[in-house]
Formats: sequence, C-alpha cells, structure tokens
Amino acid sequence: MKPAGEPVRLAIIGVGLIGGSLGLCLKKAMGEGIYITGLCRTQASMVKAVELGAVDFADGDIEKVVSEADIVFLSPPVLQIVPMVKKLLPYLKPGTIITDAGSTKQYIWQQLQGILPENIYYIAGHPMTGREKSGVTAAKADLFRGKAYVIVEDTGAPEEAHEKLMAVLRHTGANFTTLDIRKHDRCASVISHVPHVTAAALVTLLNRSGDDLESCIKLIGGGFTDTTRIASSNADMWADICMTNGEAINRHLKELQSILGEVITAIDSHDRTAIHDYFAASKARRDSLLEQAVEKRIDPN
Repeated sequence: MKPAGEPVRLAIIGVGLIGGSLGLCLKKAMGEGIYITGLCRTQASMVKAVELGAVDFADGDIEKVVSEADIVFLSPPVLQIVPMVKKLLPYLKPGTIITDAGSTKQYIWQQLQGILPENIYYIAGHPMTGREKSGVTAAKADLFRGKAYVIVEDTGAPEEAHEKLMAVLRHTGANFTTLDIRKHDRCASVISHVPHVTAAALVTLLNRSGDDLESCIKLIGGGFTDTTRIASSNADMWADICMTNGEAINRHLKELQSILGEVITAIDSHDRTAIHDYFAASKARRDSLLEQAVEKRIDPN
C-alpha cells in the first residue's frame, strides 16, 4: 500500500504525441501528486521531454524508467508493444499496472496472456485522439479532453487495479467507455483505421493523376486538405495497425469498395435520384452525429 502523500509513479514508454500529451496533462492536473519517468530513444528527445514538462525524468535505460512505477503507459507503434513488455517485465515490482494506447487490442492481449506474471496487471486502453503531427513537440495537455477513451475490462485485472488506473486517467478529461476486445477492434476499424487508409488513397489518387498532377495541385483547397489531413499521420504506426487488425480492416474496405461500386453504377446509369439519396443520407447522418457531439460536449474535429 502506498503511503499517504507519496506521489503516484507513472512510467511512459514512448514520450511522443500521445505519451507526451498524457504527461503534460497529468503534471498540470496532479502536480507533485505524480512523478513521471519516460523512456526515450535519443538524448535529444529525453532533453525535450523534460524541458517541455511532459516527464520529470527521462532515460534510455528501461530499468531506471520502470523499476519504481505503479503504472506503466505504453504508446509505441502496436507491433513494438509486446516486445517492449517482454523487456520491461523483469524490472517491474509486484502489483504494477500496464496499460497502453494501442489502436488494436486483440493482437496485443493474445500475445500478453502467455507472458504476464499473476501479480502484474494489464488493462487495455485506447485514447481515440491524435494529430497529424508526431513527437513530443506536438504534444498538447488538452489532447484527450472531450475525446473517447476506450478501456477494455476483460483482461483479468482486479477491480482495485482498475480503480487505481482510472483515478489517474480521469484527470485527462476524456470520455471513458468500455468495450470488449473484439468489438473495439471492429469499431476502431470503421471509425479510425479505414478512414486513414482512405485518406492515404485520396492522396495516392492525386499522385497518379498523370499529366493533370500540376494543375490538380493548383486547385487544392479546403475540401481536399480537410479530407486528407490524417494522411499526414505516422506511417510506422499505421502499418502496424493494418498488420494487427487486418481482418476487420479488410472486411470494411471491401464494404467501402461495394459502396463506391454502387455510386459508380448510379453515375454510369445517370441515376440522379440514387446519387442524390446517397449524399442526402450521408449528410443527415453526419449532421446528426455532430449534434450529438455538441450535446455531449465532445469536440467533433
């Protein structure tokens, strides 16, 4: 049991956009009530993380970063999470809580089940937020505020571990929700993963416009930049997501392909009514979602 008045000790593995934003937020909200260590790959990133106030201490030595941690927050690309857990396990004290920001959950949990000791608890998490920029210099203390944050509760951690983690994470101001692992990955595919693939596809379409490329570039305005904003996201992260949630992503991409096929058919047959209904239904649904977001005080952007 932690003595009264002693700060919560949080280790952030990967002090980039997400990890850095969490650190900034918690230091602002909890002050001396939390002590944050960070694992960084380069000396420059260590210096910057401390300089910006995202962590109290940064190092490239795993043992120094995690050995006293009550909570370990992992935010590297998905395929790096399990190997990182294997590296840090020997240095964790009994009762340590491991959580993460991975965009896919089934893959991680399937790998971790066979290696976690009984006295180390994993609580899967996914803050549904981000920016097209990366690195700790892009971190923002309010990045999580008003955004959905999924907590997966079916990973065997005891209730007291959940309460301990949530006592810290609630300071982010996120809108927490719980989902089972499979539903999380399906929903994340629709809401996040396929939109990123699609945004990249639109940029690829521009790049393949041949002799029209330069003229197309001159016409770029808000429609193209808004729709493709997330195509500027980290390529390593999105390659890992596609490798670890491929079944759901492919299924939804095929459904999207079918929808586009319906539009192609309607255009080919000059079916204005079908095209009008396609746009009208999409507008009505999106407008409804934005109204719900305002009612819940969620930033829809």
